[in-house]
Amino acid sequence: MLVDDHSIVRDGIRLLLEQADGLEIIDEANDGEEILDKLKVLQPDPSRLPDLILMDISLPGMSGIQTTQVISRLYKNVRVLMLSMHNNEDYILRSVEAGAYGYILKDSSSDEMIKAIRTIASGEKYYSSPVASIILSGYMQQLKKGDRHGRAERQSKLSNKEKEILQFLVDGMSSREIAEKLQLSVRTVDNHRANMMRRLQVRNAAELVRMAVEDKLI
Repeated sequence: MLVDDHSIVRDGIRLLLEQADGLEIIDEANDGEEILDKLKVLQPDPSRLPDLILMDISLPGMSGIQTTQVISRLYKNVRVLMLSMHNNEDYILRSVEAGAYGYILKDSSSDEMIKAIRTIASGEKYYSSPVASIILSGYMQQLKKGDRHGRAERQSKLSNKEKEILQFLVDGMSSREIAEKLQLSVRTVDNHRANMMRRLQVRNAAELVRMAVEDKLI
């Protein structure tokens, strides 16, 4: 199915796709509300539902992203390929979060559009090269944000005394040497070390020291 509010664009895409083997356009829609109405009519007979919807991201009323979100929730076997003129991180990441199986730009070649359709129809996802780079960049930023959050959370689990003892452990000092340095009993130092291992979920002192160094806990 094709969804675009410009009939001349739909006509051009239809002409292009009708020349490709194995692709059949079963219907068109001008906007999100219309495509949802048409899917609802077809829903009683799942075999009549489209395998893929080529969705314009900029639609009047309900946007392509909002429409995709509804489709991905209600029609698990219907995949959406987003077609957009926007090479914009916000649009791309929101489309992915909404459940789109792919995202290509309107200036993509006809060969790439057909390749994207076939790729998604086979069950895989497809993003044109500049889009894939933006998705990867956004994913890496999320990972870094998650790492910073995780590190701060682990740091918050340690008292100032424990951080002090952990620093001495990183420096290679034994429990006895740390005890003498801090004027504590060896048993107290060992208890602090055991508590840190339990809260940070590591199995031994070596893992504790490695986490302290890698996560910059001290």
